[in-house]
Amino acid sequence: MAQRANLEDVSQPLHDAYACLLANGLDGAGEALRILVNEASRIERAQHLQAMPYERSAQRIDQANGYKPKTMLTRMGEITFEVPQVRSGGFYPSALERGSRSEQSVNLALAEMYVQGVSTRKVIEVLQKLVGPEVSVSSTQISRCAEKLDIGLQAWRNRPLDETPYLLLDARYERVREAGQVVDCAVLVAVGVTASGHRRVLGVSVALSEAEVHWRAFLDSLIQRGLRGVKFIASDDHGGLKAARKALFAGVPWQRCQFHLQHNAQGYVSKLDRRVPVARTIRAIFNAPDVNEANRLLGQAIQSWRTEHPKLAVWAETNLTEGFAVFALPPEHRVRMRTTNGLERLNKEIKRRTRVATLFPNTASCLRLVTAILAEQDEEWMTAKIYLTMKP
Repeated sequence: MAQRANLEDVSQPLHDAYACLLANGLDGAGEALRILVNEASRIERAQHLQAMPYERSAQRIDQANGYKPKTMLTRMGEITFEVPQVRSGGFYPSALERGSRSEQSVNLALAEMYVQGVSTRKVIEVLQKLVGPEVSVSSTQISRCAEKLDIGLQAWRNRPLDETPYLLLDARYERVREAGQVVDCAVLVAVGVTASGHRRVLGVSVALSEAEVHWRAFLDSLIQRGLRGVKFIASDDHGGLKAARKALFAGVPWQRCQFHLQHNAQGYVSKLDRRVPVARTIRAIFNAPDVNEANRLLGQAIQSWRTEHPKLAVWAETNLTEGFAVFALPPEHRVRMRTTNGLERLNKEIKRRTRVATLFPNTASCLRLVTAILAEQDEEWMTAKIYLTMKP
């Protein structure tokens, strides 16, 4: 019992830590931390073994096996701890496990800075302010951090999907260096509302354009991952997307984004002072209580536009009805599903973050950063309240 009582006697390590701080001030904080963590690890090993060093006990489950040095990067700089070992393995101090996670966080921070286009020199400058002037980081180390990040991001992009009644599609462009030239690459994004009513980021792809072949490959990858039960699709009217959608989701009602329709209509109004009344009329059509009333209001509008805005009348007759698919949804779903504005806001967040990089060295680096942003948003959405009540 006396030996076991010594387990709780940490006065000497505490005294040593105090002495280090008294002698060196904050400059001794790293050494004080090393002393205390080493002692906490030693105590935890004794508790794991259910016996003190050299103690004979019927409760002992294993034998101590010395210590192994481990150097870790902390906010106080690099510190080398003594990690207690046990003969059969399977033990690791919880204090250093938490430290290990901190070390991983530093590595991921390096990777994030790297994918945002920050130079190695600037990464080192930032780390020196955080951890101290002794730190040094190589471009090889940063590349390894990015590779570690890629593994998790690829797993997220390939995760299984499930029943998703509502699907929203959009794309934005980022400047990427490809084959020695700077090109605008399309970032294809899919967002859905699942059967549980949660919003999810379903997937992302970086392609050379929005041609049908790229949209088709992207949508097919979603299907291969388990996407099913799609009953409604909202998107803009891009030719490549339209062709791919018809090929893979034939018969699924399509909603052309009402916001884009209203914006596109302005191009057929020659007089600037008439654009506001036209926009107000289109909003009234889209805000109709049902499709019959929307068609009635559209007919009236087209009739009135034939004289003043003949090109608008021709365009509206063909295009505005593409924004009516949402009337088939429950009234409480219509406001959120009649446009791709939610996805547009997500694209603005992507732009805010990618603006730091300005120009991506390749498509892989672009995909890495965009995936990280979308994965964060997806996690936030899944822990938030449901987006739509799907069951009556």
